[in-house]
This record gives sequence, structure tokens and C-alpha cells, in this order.
Amino acid sequence: MIQFEKFTLPNGLRVVVHEDAATPMAVVNIMYDVGARDEDPGKTGFAHLFEHLMFGGSVNIEDFETPLQMAGGENNAYTTNDVTNYYVQLPAENLETALWLESDRLLSLAFDEKSLEVQRKVVSEEFKEHYINKPYGDVWFKLREMAYPNHPYRWMTIGKELSHIENATLEDVKQFFFKHYRPVNAILVVGGNVKTVEVKTLVEKWFADIPAGEKYVRSIPDELPQTAPRRMEVKADVPLDALYKCWHMDDRMSHGYYVADLITEVLGGGGSSRLFQSLVKEKKLFSHIECYHFGSVDKGLVAIEGKLVKGVKMEDAEKAVDEELEKLKKDGITEKELTKIQNKTESSIAFEDMSVMTRTNNLAFYELLGDADLFNTDREKYFAVTREDILLYSRKIFDVNNSNTLCYYSNN
Repeated sequence: MIQFEKFTLPNGLRVVVHEDAATPMAVVNIMYDVGARDEDPGKTGFAHLFEHLMFGGSVNIEDFETPLQMAGGENNAYTTNDVTNYYVQLPAENLETALWLESDRLLSLAFDEKSLEVQRKVVSEEFKEHYINKPYGDVWFKLREMAYPNHPYRWMTIGKELSHIENATLEDVKQFFFKHYRPVNAILVVGGNVKTVEVKTLVEKWFADIPAGEKYVRSIPDELPQTAPRRMEVKADVPLDALYKCWHMDDRMSHGYYVADLITEVLGGGGSSRLFQSLVKEKKLFSHIECYHFGSVDKGLVAIEGKLVKGVKMEDAEKAVDEELEKLKKDGITEKELTKIQNKTESSIAFEDMSVMTRTNNLAFYELLGDADLFNTDREKYFAVTREDILLYSRKIFDVNNSNTLCYYSNN
């Protein structure tokens, strides 16, 4: 059980404090309720751009890194289609340095053309390196557009088109910042060797005077149920043919999320999984194959992707994947398999809990979902999944009319 206390400042900033005297460190995690799904379809990639801009200096502090490093701290950030998260770890006695830095960039960034130009180039190079020039880099651009005709999950966090970032103006980024990066849209979690009463004093000192901002009300089109299979073929200069398939699953708060998570473990959770054992080791159709899901807040995707062994026909590889799915839909899993994947999941959760960094991140995410205490009930939700759930849910999601298939052929 993870212990924590919560309070909310008058400006709407939600604060969660998690005391852990077993570490000499403190972690300051601030999660903004904004991701790629909140972007204008004609100006995508902005949430990820801000992941970079937030380190370019704030209104009163030109350099974020130097004072943090002098305090013995380190930091990083990530962006998803749902959230943007920034985190700092430093010795607990220097906690105030992190709060000072974070509060100033929540107050406002130091918007200027030079900083924007630098980060625009950095993000554009990242786009080219990982998604245009890299083999298979365009896979999820195509699959997301195929699977989500309506929902903004149809583009990746890097953005839909390179030109959206290249053409981003200073006015564009200012509007995006003051719309989303406000106390009322943020969750601050402070964890580690800290005392709640001291954290509250420091948080009030540094964050209470920041204007609340206007609460962002999300209005996103729901993705209607898919009623027919979708397919696409691509040829490119890649080393091997590859098969990608994905299916719609439930949202993060649904029971189906936990069932789907366990299904991906059965099918693709490492070397002992069904797909690896059957299609890589025994039939030698794939050199590598995996099954995973995106775990997104709104309805997500379960995916299977594999690189074919040279000479194997795409239709044979896909047929073999379908046969494994049919076995699951017909017979489900054994009690032994269910126990194994539930225990493995419990072990993963326990391992994650060992890190204060992960705990603060998870507390922020669950608070964003509705209540930080959801963190303490996840284990029970996995153990509530039955073999019947696995059987019925696999029949539901692995329906051919719910499938999206990308056959990626090599020109070689």
C-alpha cells in the first residue's frame, strides 16, 4: 500500500505528497493533462515540442539545467498521446531548488524566437531521424491513421506532418502554453525523504501566486466501432518483410484494459509466450514477434508485430498468427497460464514500486485518471480477471472486423 496525502491550492493545482524516509532523495513530478490528442489536427506535435521548450528557460530563470545540477539534481520528461510529464530527482535537502525551477516555468516560459528556432530544429531532426529516414519508421503513422479515422490518436506524439513543427510560430506556442500548462491542468507530486507539512509550506510559497488559468475542457470525437477489416500494403527499403496487426480495445479505466493487458502477456510476454514459442522457435516463420498494447486513456489498441524470416511468404506468416489467435478464441488459456501471467504482473508492479521516481509518476497518472488511490487497487483488478474473461474478451477484440493489418514488404 502506497501512502500519500493530497491537497489542492486555491489556483487549482493538485498536490500529492508521498513520504519515504528510506531514501535520501526527493522527486518532484509535475504532470500536465495534455498530450497529442489535445492538438489541433492542423498543428500537431505541439505537446512534444513543449517537452523540449520547457527546458529552454522560463520567465525569470534563463537556464534550467545549471542550478539543478549545482543542487545535485537530474531531470527529464516524456510526452504521450494523453499526458506530458516532467520530473526532477535531487537530494531531499535541496527540494526547494526543484520547486523554484518548476514553479517558474509553470508561471511562464521565456518565449523568444531564438529558443523556438533551436527547439524547432531539434524536434524536426528527431522527426527525420526516427520517423522518416529510419527503416519501418512510418509504420505507426500508417496504422494509427488506419485504426482511428476520427479520434486524435490517429497521429503520433511527434506530430502528423513535419511541416506542422517547421511552421510553428511564437504565437502558436504561446497560445498552446497558456491553454494547457496552467495550475488548474497540472498535478504536482513530491515524493521521497520529505515531510508533508514542509512540502505544503514550500508549494504554497512557490506555486500559490501563479494564476489558475482556464480549465481545459476536452471534447474529442469517440471512435465508432470498426465494422470491417482494414488492410494496407507498403514496399520500402527495409531489411525484412514485416507484419503488423492491431485491434481496438477498451479504455484505461475499463475492466477490458486489465484483460487485454494479460492477453498480451500470454501472446507476447517474452520468450515463453505463445507467439514466440510457436512462430519463432517451432515453425521458424518469424525472426522476432511481440504483442503489446498502448494502454491509452481513451480506447486503445492491442498490437502484434513481427519480422518475417527471409523467404517466408506474408500470407503464410499471417495465417500462422491468425491460427494462434483462433486457438485463444476457441480454448482460452489454462489455469496455470493465468496464474503465471498474474504473478508476473504482480511482480512487475512490485518492482516498479521500489523506485520513488516510478511511484511519483504513477501517483500523478492515477490522480489524473481520477484518484491517486487507484494506484493501490491495480493489483486486485488484475487478479479479478478470470479465464472466462480472457476467452470472451479475446473473441471480442480479435474479431476480423476489428482488425487493421499492415503488410510491410522489403524491396530487397
